[in-house]
Amino acid sequence: MSQDSIETTADVIEAPSKKVGLVKAVGILGIIGGVLLIVVGIVAWIGVTSQLTAENITIPDDAAAFQGQQVTGPITAYVQADIINHHALEASGGKTYAELPQDDPVRATVMQASFLRASLFTSIVAYGVALFAAGMGVLAILFGWAIHRLASVPVVVRRAGVASDA
Repeated sequence: MSQDSIETTADVIEAPSKKVGLVKAVGILGIIGGVLLIVVGIVAWIGVTSQLTAENITIPDDAAAFQGQQVTGPITAYVQADIINHHALEASGGKTYAELPQDDPVRATVMQASFLRASLFTSIVAYGVALFAAGMGVLAILFGWAIHRLASVPVVVRRAGVASDA
């Protein structure tokens, strides 16, 4: 190179050195899986709500909240379970099923209250699982979209030195 040469840089466009088809496919599968998780979460939520509603459970007037309303969701189910526990403990003098003697006539009432509470708590857990599935679906869609987008970058840009005469 002569003294009059000036070195400059230019962008060189090259084809990607690795195939990214599988990575794109994983991104698309993540999006599809996310959509399915959201659908399953919504179906589960609707299913539990319809079953609770079909039971026609009305929250009593002495409950902590939602007095006179029907149990149709996780919060009202929790309030109903809480008031059932309150009534059962009131009937048993503050003793649980396990603490009552086997021949105590109140034991059957406390046992039934325990079963009702367990059923209500099961519905609350089902709501949680449905919400978790839908939330994971949203995350799967976002991750799938990000992976697919990153794999769709068509070129790699590298700096290369270029000599020119000035």
